[in-house]
Amino acid sequence: METSVPKGTTPSAQSHGAPAKEKLPGIRHVIAVASGKGGVGKSTVSVNLALALQQAGAQTGLIDADILGPSIPVMLGVPRGQPPAVNTEGRAIPTQPYGLRVISMGMLTGDDAPAILRGPMVTKYLQMFLGGVAWGKLDYLILDLPPGTGDTQLTLAQSTPLSGAIIVTTPQDVSLAIARRGLRMFEKVQVPILGIVENMSTFLCPHCGERTDIFRHGGGAQMSTDLGVPFLGEIPLDANIVTSGDEGRPILVSHPDSTASQAYRAIAKRLSGQLDASVSAVLDSFVWSWDDARSTPGWHEHAIAPNGGRTTPVGFGRRDPRTLSVLWQDGRRDDLDVRDLRLACMCALCVQEMSGKKMLDPKTVRADVAPRTITSVGTYAITIAWNDGHGSGIYSFEHLRSLGDSSKAKASYDV
Repeated sequence: METSVPKGTTPSAQSHGAPAKEKLPGIRHVIAVASGKGGVGKSTVSVNLALALQQAGAQTGLIDADILGPSIPVMLGVPRGQPPAVNTEGRAIPTQPYGLRVISMGMLTGDDAPAILRGPMVTKYLQMFLGGVAWGKLDYLILDLPPGTGDTQLTLAQSTPLSGAIIVTTPQDVSLAIARRGLRMFEKVQVPILGIVENMSTFLCPHCGERTDIFRHGGGAQMSTDLGVPFLGEIPLDANIVTSGDEGRPILVSHPDSTASQAYRAIAKRLSGQLDASVSAVLDSFVWSWDDARSTPGWHEHAIAPNGGRTTPVGFGRRDPRTLSVLWQDGRRDDLDVRDLRLACMCALCVQEMSGKKMLDPKTVRADVAPRTITSVGTYAITIAWNDGHGSGIYSFEHLRSLGDSSKAKASYDV
C-alpha cells in the first residue's frame, strides 16, 4: 500500500458547533433556491428569505441567477440599466438595498432590453456573479435560480460548492410533480436538499380572518414526508407580498409584523439552525496529479457513518500505480484498476449517447494507460485526463460505485 492512501485518521474538518468551512472565499454558505417550474414565487421567496437572514444579524448576499429573466431589481427597488461600480481589483461592487448585497443581470440591462444570450454566455455571466463580485465576508449567499433543470443548475452543481438547495413549490399537484423533478436533479448531482418551502399555501382574509385554500394546502409537507427531506415551512397567500414586491419594498420591510413576515423569519431560523448543525463535506474540490502524493484529496476514515452514503466518497488514494482506491461514507472501500476505469469511460467518444452502445474497442487502449490528473466535478463526480491523450467524460460517484460492485462480483466469481 502506498502512502497516498493513509492508514490513520485525520481530524474532522468541522465538528458540531464549530465554524463552518467557507464554501467560497469569505462565504460560509452558498444556498440555491430552485423550483421545477415558473410561477411559484421562487424569486419572492429568495428575496424575503435573504432579508430574514439579514435581519437576524447575518451578513447576506443575493445573486439573481435568472440571467435571462431577472426580477430581483424590481422587488428590491434597484435601478435597472445602471451597472455596478468596479473596485481597484476589477471586481463589481454589489448594490446594498436594505442591507443586502445584491447583483443581477437587470442592473446591466434596461427595463425593456432583453438579454439575448446563448447557453455559454449565460454560464459566463453566472460565473462572473460568483467569482467577479466583491462580496466581502458573508454568512449566506442566496442564489435565485431560473426554473427548470438546465444550464444554470448544472453549472452550479459542477463548479460551485453548494451548501444545499431549497425547493419552492405551491400546494397543487401539478406544481408538486414538477418540483419533484427539480429536487431529484439536485439529488442526482449530490447537492444536499435543505428543505421544501410551500408558497401560496393558504389565503387569510384580512377582514374576517377566514382561511381559503385557493391552491390547496399541505402538499409541500406531504412531499417532504414522502421524499424524506426537511420541510422548512409554508408562506400564506397575501396580497401585500405582491404589492410590496412591485413597489420595491419587500413584505419584511413594508409589513414586518405580518403573518407572512413571521413565516419567512421562522423558515430562516430553521434553515440557519440546520446549516449550523451540519457537517461540511470532508473532501474539498481538488486537482490531483496521479504521480504526486502531495496532491491526493485525502483519506478520512473518521467520516465513515453507520448510515453513511453509498455514493459519498470520504477518501481517494493511489493504492499502487495501477489502482485507484475509493473510501465511501458507508465504510466500503473499492480498489479500481485504472485500465478498467479507462474502458468504462462514458464520454461521447466511448459510448453512443442515444443508444448507450459502447464504441470503445478495448484493443485500442494501452495496457499501461494511467491517469495524469483526476479532477473533482462539483460534489458528485470526477473527470480524468489520461496519459494516452484521452480526456474522459464525467465519472459520477454513482458510476464509480457501480464499477466497484462489478469488481467485487467478478472477484467473488473468480474465487
